[in-house]
Amino acid sequence: MISWGIIGLGRMGRQYVDCFKIKSDLFRLSGISSKTSSNIKELNFYNSYEDLIKVKEIDAIYISTLNNTHRDLVILANNYNKKILCEKPLGINFSEVHELHSLLKKKEEIFLEAIAYRAHPIIPTIFEILNDREIGQLKKIESNFGFKVRKIKKESRLFNKEVGGGAILDLGCYPLSFFNLFDKKNDIKVIRSNFELCETDVDIDGEISLKINNKIDAVGKVSLRENLDNKCRIYCENAIITIPSPWLPTNKTFIEIETKSRYFKRLISSDKNVYQHLLEASSIFFSKKNEKSKFLVGIDESLKISKIIDLWKNDRS
Repeated sequence: MISWGIIGLGRMGRQYVDCFKIKSDLFRLSGISSKTSSNIKELNFYNSYEDLIKVKEIDAIYISTLNNTHRDLVILANNYNKKILCEKPLGINFSEVHELHSLLKKKEEIFLEAIAYRAHPIIPTIFEILNDREIGQLKKIESNFGFKVRKIKKESRLFNKEVGGGAILDLGCYPLSFFNLFDKKNDIKVIRSNFELCETDVDIDGEISLKINNKIDAVGKVSLRENLDNKCRIYCENAIITIPSPWLPTNKTFIEIETKSRYFKRLISSDKNVYQHLLEASSIFFSKKNEKSKFLVGIDESLKISKIIDLWKNDRS
């Protein structure tokens, strides 16, 4: 069983606190640290992040603080030989992630980036569908994530440059990590990218076009200005596969398949939400009960995604 500590009690931190309410032989929550007070009285609460991290009985740390604090907290947790599940993005730029990659690349078994949908059974189901000969060769992928934020305020983490705000850094990992699932040769090239800045000097939306393995086209969009349809579409020779809710799949999510002769849905039922799936998969991995699922995001993939995000944010081609 993995004993966990949680750093940060924002929206995501509280999501994972709720996950620990499920009885499990795989994990338990042993402590919480936050800059804000906790009303979770039955758990050990630490005012200092380091005080929590250095508790000997805690095996793994989930980091859910502001983006610009992730680097230092990952380094601190590593100094105490903790296993680490860090909320995305791992760093606010490629330089930070490259530094962490250099630190952790020989310790791949102790780090995961918390891109939760990658632990959901919807992902292996997509590949089961693609293995059907009727579908044909994969040609193009479209993926987007966007929602409208009514008021642009610098105090908001989404629009504050100093804390790592912006649509590309906060949301770009979703389409990019989805595209990376189809990269069999470690070969993704940026063809063109663009973005627009808002009044706080952070990107409010953006679009990127990629070429995967020199044969698959990929287009990703992110936005904090408008509600996008938040879907993934996979275009094959003989079918279009649509994932209506890829980033937050529900307990009863589905995939749409439309071929030249028929339309049908593939239902994926689960008794867990997407965060429970990630917590369980991370605990299994950290327990060394099996090798890391190829769908979880480790330090090498974190570096790869960060490099593309950096190119996207700094190149208007």
